[in-house]
Amino acid sequence: MHAIEWPADFVPGFTDNFCSNEVIVAGLCAAEVWPLLVEAQRWPSYYANSANVRFRDGDGVTLINGRRFYFETFDFPVEAKVVEYAAPTAKSPGRVAWHGWAGEERDPTRLDVHHAWLVENLSGGRVRILTQETQKGAPARDLAKAKPNPMINGHQDWLEGLIAATRLAKAGPGYRELLV
Repeated sequence: MHAIEWPADFVPGFTDNFCSNEVIVAGLCAAEVWPLLVEAQRWPSYYANSANVRFRDGDGVTLINGRRFYFETFDFPVEAKVVEYAAPTAKSPGRVAWHGWAGEERDPTRLDVHHAWLVENLSGGRVRILTQETQKGAPARDLAKAKPNPMINGHQDWLEGLIAATRLAKAGPGYRELLV
């Protein structure tokens, strides 16, 4: 299985906080999961801890390398820039990562994060989704001490919501009405 590729200043173990969440499920593939992940404005529909997603450049709805966006999560207003993007192919995993920040540079309450995702097909009709985040700053140190861990729990909700939304999308129109 593949691993996240870290920028030198965000390597886990050398930052103030780190979280890692992963799911492996059968019956889905990376190409089915990918659009729900990289179309960031869809996040609030399946992940309650995200809100007010908007693109700074006003030029699209999909995360791509270099694109700036904004969203709110864990009570932080996050400015972000996509720093890695590669859609999944038959032979390689999908990768998307962004540098996010809340606060002004040199402000002691600033939070800086590197949030990365890896979506890869596995044998037997399975998909693996890995999301990891490293954080720096006083808020990161506080989050690292919190019990239960809000980052681990929040990102697990994100993964589970992403899987559920992908299954609904795969089932096609009308399926949602059957669940109500």
